[in-house]
Amino acid sequence: MAASHPNIAPGDHKAYMLYAVEQARLSPPSPSKFCVGAVLVDADKNVVLSTGYSEELPRDRPGDPGSTHAEHCCFIKVGDAHGISDFDIAKVLPSNTVLYTTMEPCNERLSGSRTCTERILGLGNAIKTVYIGIREPDTFIKHNEGITRLEKAGIKVVLLEDDEEVRGKIMDVTFAGHEGH
Repeated sequence: MAASHPNIAPGDHKAYMLYAVEQARLSPPSPSKFCVGAVLVDADKNVVLSTGYSEELPRDRPGDPGSTHAEHCCFIKVGDAHGISDFDIAKVLPSNTVLYTTMEPCNERLSGSRTCTERILGLGNAIKTVYIGIREPDTFIKHNEGITRLEKAGIKVVLLEDDEEVRGKIMDVTFAGHEGH
């Protein structure tokens, strides 16, 4: 059965980001990670292709020793729907695929897993634009370069952190389980 998604107007980036926040709220709170949500969209047809949140899928997937991040969960679901590896989804993604993620895609993983930035770049030009709610805080990894790497590779990055409503909701969920937040 296909997942049910809200009816969001084409180009309503704030609404898509708030939908990604809803996904992040599903992530189990923990002081050792952020709660992040992501939504992968066919921007031409205004169709949600998949959603994901931190630790949604099991860790024991081949070649991935760490916890699953939100963006990775989106990619795994697309791959599973087509019977292919998440590494190969570029061939089935629509030509104007957009990713919404509540936090800057990671560029370094303490677990040794492939980073979300590497996963996006590994799809070639399949993802044209990445909308990001907030930059990654320096809590675990100092000076994340995810945005910089995506932009250098020609992917359009739009940071939505200037919207106070969006930023406030993202900050509330991001630090769920952290002491003092």
